[in-house]
Amino acid sequence: MDKKDGYQYGISPGFQLYELCTEIGVKELTLYGFTVDNTKRPALQKEAFQKACVDAVMELAGRNAELLVVGNTESPCFPQELIPYTRRVKFGDGRIKVNFLVNYGWDWDLKYENGPASKDISRIDLIIRWGGRRRLSGFLPIQSVYADIYVLDELWPDFLPEHFYRALDWYQTQDPSLGG
Repeated sequence: MDKKDGYQYGISPGFQLYELCTEIGVKELTLYGFTVDNTKRPALQKEAFQKACVDAVMELAGRNAELLVVGNTESPCFPQELIPYTRRVKFGDGRIKVNFLVNYGWDWDLKYENGPASKDISRIDLIIRWGGRRRLSGFLPIQSVYADIYVLDELWPDFLPEHFYRALDWYQTQDPSLGG
């Protein structure tokens, strides 16, 4: 599969993860759509991940969630269709907060005078990183300061519920000292 095709294919696993999180009572879920740095990729890839983000957010808007899109809206790479979601919007019973990072950059986030642009996103307990990468890639540096990071070698489009459950089982063995 070409890289550009993987983005659209990655939407369904996101909704499987959303469903699992709502079933077990996760209160907040943050998904990384694309970074400011990702916009330097070839045009076909850029168009594909922008479209995948718009499609995912539009589908999320029909679910029971409080939805917030965070990203550099002043950039031409931010999909204009997502502007209405840059303030938290409640759909249905809003049983889970879903944050979606679109055209997000850590340095852009930290430039705001009144705190980070992502200030409405809670502190993160667990980061699950697919694809074997052992880095944050700029993912919410303030909120993730004490997060435990679980790395899976499997790629995101190959998501299986057991990946999520393995990460949760591993997290249960961690000692969340929060720096203390």
